[in-house]
Amino acid sequence: MSEHFGTLPDGTPVHRWTLERAGVRVRVLSYGGIVQSVEIPDREGRTGNVVLGFAGLDGYLDCPGPYLGALIGRYANRIAGGRFPLDGVTYALEPNNAPNSLHGGERGFDKRVWDVEPVEHGLRLSRVSPHGEEGFPGRLEVTATYTLGADGSLRIAYEAGTDAPTIVNLTNHSYWNLAGSGTASGHELRLAASLYTPVDADLIPTGEQADVTGTRFDFRQARKVGTGYDHNFVLVGGVTQTPREVAELYDPASGRVLTVTTTEPGLQLYTGDHLPAPFAPGDGVALETQHFPDSPNRPDFPSTVLRPGGVFRSETTYGFATR
Repeated sequence: MSEHFGTLPDGTPVHRWTLERAGVRVRVLSYGGIVQSVEIPDREGRTGNVVLGFAGLDGYLDCPGPYLGALIGRYANRIAGGRFPLDGVTYALEPNNAPNSLHGGERGFDKRVWDVEPVEHGLRLSRVSPHGEEGFPGRLEVTATYTLGADGSLRIAYEAGTDAPTIVNLTNHSYWNLAGSGTASGHELRLAASLYTPVDADLIPTGEQADVTGTRFDFRQARKVGTGYDHNFVLVGGVTQTPREVAELYDPASGRVLTVTTTEPGLQLYTGDHLPAPFAPGDGVALETQHFPDSPNRPDFPSTVLRPGGVFRSETTYGFATR
């Protein structure tokens, strides 16, 4: 089901699509591929929205910085100095998170209107990112397919192809609050990660992959997530062909449980410490499945290079339950 959601300043219409299955309702915008809401029941059967979002389009236009629920690209996370080398050429990107490039630049995929077509139990979003958009090389054809499983789980499958060597790193930037309101800092988090990538003052990885043992980064056993995180965790198994479970988020008050399965090698944990009004710090937890930050400048990190004839594929599923 689709409906008109608003109009951009240039006159482009934005639509909202609603998916429903197995007691789960998800709303997705054609603007930015944004997951506006995810409504699921708590342990008492009461339904509530568990992702942060705005009721109208103006909210997203006036407050783009948090990337609420957005489809992020061409490159999720940071690239140091807004520059990277590829095949002997250094490419300059928009330093929208000075001195770095963040989440695809000033007008990344989160600020573009996507073509949307219905598929069985879901939607396929697509767009063509032209050569040179935000400084990235190559014409990139991208699809992101959002589907609800028979159990109500939300699956996002990404594909991309290019006509010239380029880099690709895509993710969804939803902020989860399983309580439906208030803070998410009391949620309990478990991650399948024995390593993380320490960062410098600009949140760029130093290149080290550090052991989490005995540190505040050890979430191998579930514990309160708290605050103070904007870090990439090295997921056990690296890049996989088949998604495996890498994270569980649990709200003891509501009983809601979120599980995350993915093919990606990393997960950026961001505890929303700098969420602007009308939200408060800690109102949501972002679990961004992706390749590592600054991988184009780190040959020892899993590669994000895509070449003509190759296909970028990535899949993440968000499962919902109670206990």
